[in-house]
Amino acid sequence: MKIINSVLGPLETSKLGVTLMHEHLLGSTPGIPQIFPELLGKDYKERIIKGLTYAKQGGINTIVDAAPMDLGRDIKVFAEVSQASGVNVIACSGLLFELPRLSGTFTADQFAQVFTREIQVGIEGTNIKAGILKSESDYVGVTPNVAIILRGVARAQLATGVPIMLHSYSPGQVGRQQLAILKEEGVDLRRVKVDHSLDTTDLEYLTWILEQGCYLGLDRIPGVHLFPKAGASVEARINTIKALIDRGYANRLLLSHDGVLVSTFFDTNSKADKEKIAKDNPYDFLYIHKIVLPKLHKMGVSEEVLESLFVDNPRQFFEGN
Repeated sequence: MKIINSVLGPLETSKLGVTLMHEHLLGSTPGIPQIFPELLGKDYKERIIKGLTYAKQGGINTIVDAAPMDLGRDIKVFAEVSQASGVNVIACSGLLFELPRLSGTFTADQFAQVFTREIQVGIEGTNIKAGILKSESDYVGVTPNVAIILRGVARAQLATGVPIMLHSYSPGQVGRQQLAILKEEGVDLRRVKVDHSLDTTDLEYLTWILEQGCYLGLDRIPGVHLFPKAGASVEARINTIKALIDRGYANRLLLSHDGVLVSTFFDTNSKADKEKIAKDNPYDFLYIHKIVLPKLHKMGVSEEVLESLFVDNPRQFFEGN
């Protein structure tokens, strides 16, 4: 057992329960929730609480929110909706997008300092602390500016011991570049998960990541409306999960949707967008449990293994095993 940071304070890893490792309560450009909240639509906090409550009623105990400061993180709202819904929420520090005006100005050590502060002291002037770090590299690979941020994340990990989640572009095997930098910085790759790994069906590449010691973040399920260019179909993603389990890697897989409850990237409050999203995923953060797990069970995956994907694996990841 280990104590980690949730938005409501210290949380024992033994109490994580059923955990989704990459979701979004709120997605927007930086500052919108704090400065222009009306752009999120009427009663947006109530809509987040409703989505979390639905997940809780379906057996979800913990959500890892994957939004650092530049993806709409509002730490006070996260604490409020966690308290109201009864779902544990783990917030992240780090940076997602490449910010030339910012990252070209500061050093990796300076980024490490602010990320470390968010983990050890608090976020946005509060005492609410991050429980995970995040860095992003997409189809263009690890650019010089992104490398500065990634090294800052690595150094914050070494200073705090919290794990890292990597937004990665798996069709281009960008994880190879990201992990090379983390290795240079001395990060134990058992403390790293490489997300969006289901955007490829290349088992050789996915196995290579696992053999480095990393966890695989298997998300964007179903992802049809949110990520139409992400690559693999829902069926291909399920088949990839099954293949990885058959290869003996069940204990290194972390499943989630990469879903979002409220967003400015599309109008989650409009009837048209609601209908599009509901057509692809009528179950929000319960789609995997209602649709994917029964299919995997029919394919021969035991109930014990399926449960371990959401209970044992997240706990072991946060504990550093």
